Amino acid sequence: MGKRRSRRHRGHRMLFLAFGSVLAAGMVLILALVFLFRGTGEDEQDTSVETVETVVSESLSSDGESDTEDEEEVLEMKVSTVKKVDSETEEQTRGIDVSEFQKNIDWAKVASADVDFVMVRCGYRTASSGVIKEDACARYNLQEAHANGLKLGAYFFSTAITEEEAREEARWMCDFLAGYPITYPVVYDCEGFQNTSSRQYGMTTEARSVLAEVFLDEIEANGYTGMFYAARNELTEDTLWKTSELEWKYRIWVAQYPAQLTAAPDYDGKYAMWQYTNQGEVPGIEGPVDWNIAYFGYSETASARQEGAAQKVEANPEVGVTFEEVNEPVTAKDVTNLRSSMNQETESNLVAKLKNGETVVRIGKGNNGWSRVEYNGRTLYAVSNYLTTDLSYQTPVEKPGDGFKQSFMIVSENVTAKEVTNLRTRPSMEDSEIRAQLSNGQVISRTGVSDMGWSRVEYNGETLYCISSYLQVVE
Repeated sequence: MGKRRSRRHRGHRMLFLAFGSVLAAGMVLILALVFLFRGTGEDEQDTSVETVETVVSESLSSDGESDTEDEEEVLEMKVSTVKKVDSETEEQTRGIDVSEFQKNIDWAKVASADVDFVMVRCGYRTASSGVIKEDACARYNLQEAHANGLKLGAYFFSTAITEEEAREEARWMCDFLAGYPITYPVVYDCEGFQNTSSRQYGMTTEARSVLAEVFLDEIEANGYTGMFYAARNELTEDTLWKTSELEWKYRIWVAQYPAQLTAAPDYDGKYAMWQYTNQGEVPGIEGPVDWNIAYFGYSETASARQEGAAQKVEANPEVGVTFEEVNEPVTAKDVTNLRSSMNQETESNLVAKLKNGETVVRIGKGNNGWSRVEYNGRTLYAVSNYLTTDLSYQTPVEKPGDGFKQSFMIVSENVTAKEVTNLRTRPSMEDSEIRAQLSNGQVISRTGVSDMGWSRVEYNGETLYCISSYLQVVE
């Protein structure tokens, strides 16, 4: 980053001293000396600053006397105020930022990749109602990332419209983080303010920038390192933020995604962290994730402000699923599994089996084909198609035929393979012919489910059979 210049303007007084006619010769001599030593009236002072540092302005004025011949003397100096900690190093470190949109993360796998730190979204204020909410995965992400050896940073998604709200967000964040070892900065993130649906729509650049300062000043007053996040086009030339002020007070985290990865972002301002893609791939994370380079690191992990304050949590099974709230008794159409999570690929989450005629209360219908039910004081999950609100429902069963020694409950639903499964001429592994293979993504109709683990399906006009546990329902 280049040097910043500040100009110092000096006003000068002409000194006129009357000594009387007898001192005329002396007056001429004094005036000659005044002009001989007169200054130029202007000089320049260069102030060098570090890439990751900030600025404070100090004004030095005259004694208050001012007239047309004696203007006030002002000197502006730029001095770094970016917060640093003793364990900070100048090494480059690599990290990711995550939220509930990455769903439940396998942090042991993440830690095996080239990741030094993780920035965790802890909370957000909603864009329309203005209510502060906790990120559904924040506690689990902080807990498990730290347990697997990753250093932690954090960010809050703000839609504050007053200084009081910005301060409230910062205090909420400090309270939330108290039990976790936060080593990397705590970040103010404000996006979407140009959307007409946002409560921030129409706010001026100056007003929003003041709110960022209020938030970050409160964060740093509580012992954390503050950082400001925004996209390059928002930061450049004070377009949507007062970057010329913010970059001198806090670390800047700039988001800029080059078409081809470069050594540095296409950004001329000051920055301490660069988010260079939102399409990264990391083992243990489903879908894309943001990758970042920090131009600093830490030799030690920070201590939590309140040791032992963080509660132990399990992964949230409902992340990424929207539930319609209901309250209705249901029974199984035949027999269905009640699980502690919405995952049919394992038996470790199987808690109980619900039989036709037995009832539980359904309290939610998910947009992913699962129902949330209450069972013996626990919240469990069942496939919605296997449940019915008709408590008098009788399971339709076909009698064994064609030499089969099992009965099939009649169903009508679309299914696909979890991976790849064989379609056989009979519901048996021993005396049947493999007619075809069904791959994940190929959708066929299931017409029956047996109590011996087989499904009857229609494939290219032929009735075939496959193992039920190898299939999954397609909505």
